Amino acid sequence: MSINNLPEYTKSYLALRNGQDREEIWVAYNGIIYDVTGSRMWRNGMHYQNWAGQDLTEELNKLAPHGEKVFEKFKVVGKLIQ
Repeated sequence: MSINNLPEYTKSYLALRNGQDREEIWVAYNGIIYDVTGSRMWRNGMHYQNWAGQDLTEELNKLAPHGEKVFEKFKVVGKLIQ
């Protein structure tokens, strides 16, 4: 599926996929939303100091020891819209 055909989700919708309010654990990076539910690193909706259900672009660009390649193993579920 091309990026242009992805479903679009708001930040409010993404915020509910935080591993607390629902079972899904989603995060956004560079406008793309990833499902990280199956990752042991995101249990309970938290990965180090980062909470799921949000756009992590700024945090990851500043603090993460890894690059965006880490998202290649996760399913893309949509695009983040404002």
